[in-house]
Amino acid sequence: MRIVILAVGRLRRGPERDLVDAYAKRLSWSLREHEIAPARERSAATRLKREGELLEQAVPSGALQVVLDARGKPLRSEDFAARLGAWRDDGRRDIAFFLGGADGLDAGLKARADLLLSFGQATWPHLLARAMLVEQLYRAESILAGHPYHHGGEV
Repeated sequence: MRIVILAVGRLRRGPERDLVDAYAKRLSWSLREHEIAPARERSAATRLKREGELLEQAVPSGALQVVLDARGKPLRSEDFAARLGAWRDDGRRDIAFFLGGADGLDAGLKARADLLLSFGQATWPHLLARAMLVEQLYRAESILAGHPYHHGGEV
């Protein structure tokens, strides 16, 4: 499976980048990141629309689209893994994950998504959300492989 993370904002060198890289190295799935700079338009709606257009240009043809959004569906790690496994088993080769900037993501992009995914009701910094996504991808891959990395307990 090929994963692309489409994000508003750059993840520069530092602890968040190190964390993303550490989990990315563990993945056997292909992982690519595509970052865009936040749009500079005055109105939030115009910024969101422009950022959404730029992100959508980088989506592989036929890719499933998953938007990270606080109002999305919260999934347990096992359920996230099962969803990814089902997509993989259905022959879906590419999955695009969208991470918005400070203003979020365009409503049209959210409406077209195959899944709105939430990491809970708390507000997470976008850089940390990216690290959490890559960790959950690694955890999902481990669960699907029957690896003991996942213990099923609470953190």
